[in-house]
Formats: sequence, C-alpha cells, structure tokens
Amino acid sequence: MAKRLFDLLCAGLGLWVLSPLLLLVALWIKLDSPGPVMFRQERVGRGGRPFFIHKFRTMRVDAPSLGPQITVGADARITRSGRWLRASKIDELPQLWDVLRGAMSLVGPRPEVPRYVALYPAELREIVLSVRPGITDPASLSFRHESDLLAKAADPEREYVEVIMPMKLKLAADYVRNASLGGDIRLILATLGALKT
Repeated sequence: MAKRLFDLLCAGLGLWVLSPLLLLVALWIKLDSPGPVMFRQERVGRGGRPFFIHKFRTMRVDAPSLGPQITVGADARITRSGRWLRASKIDELPQLWDVLRGAMSLVGPRPEVPRYVALYPAELREIVLSVRPGITDPASLSFRHESDLLAKAADPEREYVEVIMPMKLKLAADYVRNASLGGDIRLILATLGALKT
C-alpha cells in the first residue's frame, strides 16, 4: 500500500512538474521525423497480464520491419532526436503515466515483450511477474549501456537471450525477494545519479 501511494504521489508530481519539458520534447519529435510522438509496445506485466508501455518515439516508424526488437549500438533506425532522448533517458518519462494508471511502478523489474518472457525459466517467471514492472530496477542500472554490449557480440540477439537476459532476470528476482520502500528510494536516487554518467 505504501509503495502504491509513493508511486502515485511521485508520478503525479513528476508529470505536473515536467509537463513543459514533455511538451517541448513532443514538438521536437514531431519536427524531427514523420510519425507519432509516442511509441506504444505490448509488454508483459504483473501476473503475466499484457499491457502497453509508453515512451517517446526514438526510432523511425518503419523500424520494426528493418531489424530486431533489441537495439544494437548506433542503430541506424534511431532518429536524430532519438539519440539524445535515449542517452538522457528522457524517452522513458511517459511511463510516469503508466505508473499513474497502475500498469507499472517507479521501481520494479523492467517489463519485457511477450516473445522474451516466453523464454523465462518457470521459477524466475513466477517471481519476476509477481509485482508491477518498473521504470527502473537494479538490472537497468547494471545494463544501462546494454546496446553497446550487444554491438560487440557476433550475434546480438543470441547474446541477449543467452547471456544478458539471464543476468537481468537474476537481478530482478533478487530485487523482488528483498524489495522495500527504502530500497526503492535508494534505487531511484542511484538511477538519477547514473543519468549524469
């Protein structure tokens, strides 16, 4: 209950305070490349229920037909505005709305697309999907340069599925087992600090 109240307060305040920035970013995206301002994608949430996550669009509208679901290095599908939005993580800010509507939490395991969730080991799947997914979590901090790591792999998709995803799942499961409001606050502060690096 305390976690949900904390989420509502922070997400509502964040959307209100950041609304001028969100409007400017939306205008920039619209002027930079054709297509919608927002990117919606199906992810798997609490209890295995699907939901649509919201982000600022950082790729060309035809990106899904031009490459894999994962982003690898300096992906040519990323727009000019998208490069900066991804580097600053500002593309993630619309997820405050997902928190407000109850599909997500500020802190929790990052939600995956159904295709990758289908590959989760049963025991980890049950743990990781027992809570609301989050905007940030320990795995987000550990793998904040994930696309650069994948760019070094001979087969990025295989590297993600066989190496990176299992490590992220372990971190997510450890988070769920030891979650606390104090721990969430520390993770939020660590995330804000990591944006400067």
